[in-house]
Amino acid sequence: MKASELREKDVAGLQAEVKELQKAHFNLRMQKATQQLANTNQLRSTRRAIARAKTVLAQKQAAAK
Repeated sequence: MKASELREKDVAGLQAEVKELQKAHFNLRMQKATQQLANTNQLRSTRRAIARAKTVLAQKQAAAK
């Protein structure tokens, strides 16, 4: 998801998005550990998506204060 799309969400939506991405990243790590993950680039993309969502969330929380 692009940062522009994330900026359109509210704080609760962003928190839900981060939680969903973290769950997906955990599942990918488990697949990698059990040799079931074919495309290891997914780990990198989910990690970066989590960072992107957390950055936008922090910006929104700082603007609210």
